[in-house]
Amino acid sequence: MRRRPSQRDIARAAGISQPTVSIVLNGRADEYGIALETQDKVREAMRRLGYVPDVAGRSLRGGRNGLIGVHTFERVFPVGPDDYYHEFLVGIEEKAVEMGQDLVLFASTQRPDGTRSIYGAGTNRLRLADGAIILGLERNDDELVRLAREGFPFVFIGRRDIPGAHTPYVAADYAGAIAEVVEALSSAGHTRVGYLGLDGTLRRGPQEERREAFYQCAGRRGLEPDRPALMASEALTGAWLREVAASETTALVIEAFELADALAATALREGVRVPDDLSVVCLDLPPVSSPGWSHIAVPRRDMGARAVALLLGLLDGEVPADRHEIVPCDPLTGDTIAPPR
Repeated sequence: MRRRPSQRDIARAAGISQPTVSIVLNGRADEYGIALETQDKVREAMRRLGYVPDVAGRSLRGGRNGLIGVHTFERVFPVGPDDYYHEFLVGIEEKAVEMGQDLVLFASTQRPDGTRSIYGAGTNRLRLADGAIILGLERNDDELVRLAREGFPFVFIGRRDIPGAHTPYVAADYAGAIAEVVEALSSAGHTRVGYLGLDGTLRRGPQEERREAFYQCAGRRGLEPDRPALMASEALTGAWLREVAASETTALVIEAFELADALAATALREGVRVPDDLSVVCLDLPPVSSPGWSHIAVPRRDMGARAVALLLGLLDGEVPADRHEIVPCDPLTGDTIAPPR
């Protein structure tokens, strides 16, 4: 088994003294006036040697470096203001600033398909930080189990129930929000409701949660839900929408924001009037072109902030490793629920 590189190895590789390496690694280079060129030599030597600070050892000595990692198994960095993940990251940043923590994004791609790996270099690269927040639809359960067994503190944004691992997470209360949606449709007089969801292999994530909650709530309320229509957003055709509008289905519940955008564009092109011909509710963001559509609002910024607070609670030993926090969604808003035609 290859020996773990030490600070002495870094000093030898960079051609500088070990105390200088220690100062740089402890984040005190500016305080001691260490030149930027020297700091760069230390970081380059760390990269070449695959050095990762021993966070566990540092914690035993009573110290943390004040860094929170943010990791995703898919490509989400960088994001613009209109990106789905933007609000999560804003919440993370705002709470980190409030709590005096710095953030480090782990965004290097390790695989040809663009997915990312915590252990891409053979070691847990997240150990550069005190703990990490992990978000995104993609995930690697094997790596999460390994993280949990190592005792590395992390929090998932979104429900993540993984056999063999305590996975602390912050999730939205989809069940409560969708119960409100079903009640609104039923109260408006709808008895036949369609469900439009994303196609593909389901993982335990937001789409599956919303789908399960909808069918459970619809059954309790006595609605007659259609079988889910599952498709990619680009597969939503005018012929399909015309068929729905001409059927006994009087309302559509849409699972994901990209499907809502596709439906809005198709309805405009085909002359299907929302809500006159078809009532619509989005279980996510409304279409960009139709912001007044009825929708539930996932509290993404609040979830990001809660994830930071939960992670710091784990680091301080104040909460257990299997802590789950459920954040209420904002109330149903919009004006595309009307009585059946």
